[in-house]
Amino acid sequence: MKSLLKPVFAAGLVLAAASPILAAPAAAQAIKGIGVADLNAAVVNSSAYKTSEQQRPVTYKAQLDQANARAAQIKAQLDPLVKKFETDRKAANPDQKSLEQQEKQGQQEVNTILQPVALSRAYVAEQITDILPKAVENAAKKKGVTLVLAPDELRYADPSYSIDDAVTAELNAQLPSAQLVPPAGWQPRQVREQQAAQGQGAQPSGPQTEGR
Repeated sequence: MKSLLKPVFAAGLVLAAASPILAAPAAAQAIKGIGVADLNAAVVNSSAYKTSEQQRPVTYKAQLDQANARAAQIKAQLDPLVKKFETDRKAANPDQKSLEQQEKQGQQEVNTILQPVALSRAYVAEQITDILPKAVENAAKKKGVTLVLAPDELRYADPSYSIDDAVTAELNAQLPSAQLVPPAGWQPRQVREQQAAQGQGAQPSGPQTEGR
């Protein structure tokens, strides 16, 4: 039976790497007025995102080290139980539910340790996505584009349609760097909206632009 514990850096902490279907843009659009923008690629190529990815392992080293150490301890504790489970499964009815519950609890414990790291990533992402619509608009205008499509809406597009680099350049101009550590009590927008809808009161608002 495979352990349910996930590696620390695979537990939802790394933003999925962009895999744009488009290469670098050519000098001119194939059909004037149409552009294709892979927004995920534009974000992960921005200076604010790249810098935060370099700073986070240093700023949150204590949490990452603690999570890795605890995950190793939990694995060492569960490995004998997994072996026993495999043995029991061949002979009788193994206690699968108990083993899965222990593994789940261990993963939850590690995730709790890593919560500040996850909040940092969400905080940086929100700062970038807050300015993304304006960055796309500015890039489109500079390229003479009046219709912007996303790659996942297309089966194929010539690389000359891509405005990814232009969007990234606008993001860099508007947000050269992002705040890495969120204010005390900060929660992602989705959580804030859910709390507001439930009448739980306002949480600290979105990213502050001062003091980067």
